[in-house]
Amino acid sequence: MGKQGMALKQDQIAGHPALHRSVRAQAQSMNQLYETNPRLSAVFASQQRWLMAHIGLALHFRREPDDYRKELTAARFIDVIRQNSVASRNTADAFIKEMLHYNFIELMPTTQDGRIRPLRPVASALEPVSGWMMAHLHTLDSLDGASRLAMYLKQPDALARVQPLVADGLLSSNPVREPKKTFSLFTWLNSGGVVMDWLISGVDPDDAGRDRIPTGVVSIGDFANWLKLSRTHLARKLRDAEELGSLGWLGQRGHSVMWVSSDFHREYMTAQAVKLAIIDAAFEEALGPAPGA
Repeated sequence: MGKQGMALKQDQIAGHPALHRSVRAQAQSMNQLYETNPRLSAVFASQQRWLMAHIGLALHFRREPDDYRKELTAARFIDVIRQNSVASRNTADAFIKEMLHYNFIELMPTTQDGRIRPLRPVASALEPVSGWMMAHLHTLDSLDGASRLAMYLKQPDALARVQPLVADGLLSSNPVREPKKTFSLFTWLNSGGVVMDWLISGVDPDDAGRDRIPTGVVSIGDFANWLKLSRTHLARKLRDAEELGSLGWLGQRGHSVMWVSSDFHREYMTAQAVKLAIIDAAFEEALGPAPGA
């Protein structure tokens, strides 16, 4: 590792001694992104919505302005969502309407064919996407000493070139599409990704070998307020995870330090390794190998 021209593979990432520390820092970055724009970050915080957002962005970045039939439209978006079995037509349509309602995307002026109304993300909606990409490139750099992030920042069109290839990789990955038990419990919850990032961000990497790994969470109420989730809804999901043996409390439930199981921690790290390998392969294909350490 560290040689020029070698995208890191999943097993190299998963077995890297610095992974726990690097991924904890990444989770903390994700928390900061969430705090900056909770509503927009929540779009990326459940598995289904995350994949839909990536598909929409890839269609946007791959558009051909000279060919209005290749613009991002609601109809094209819904077709690709259904072709990839990510969501139903109704769910995809509701997602578009929600994105328009919150001004994350906007309708463009009509094209040559007045019936077609292309969509595009607003500039402010792309900032957290770029932040997400940069956080993951930073993690990869911290593993092998290469300079992906510096290379990314030098190229104004880097996001437009890398993101569609990341979307392709995510959609074709079985581990991404069919996560393990605890991970799947959270990934289908709105803000579930944020819940997991928050739990992991409070874990001391030196505790990663323990059966019950303490987190920084003490109060469900405070946790729910930070997440902008209903306390009841969050408590129910945490209870489900508790029944699986994935988490619990060192003392009184909801009023003591929460722990996560070593299995859950391993699932999270494996999922990060899968995603980081997809991002690294996409980065190298789009921009070429990053200079090594």
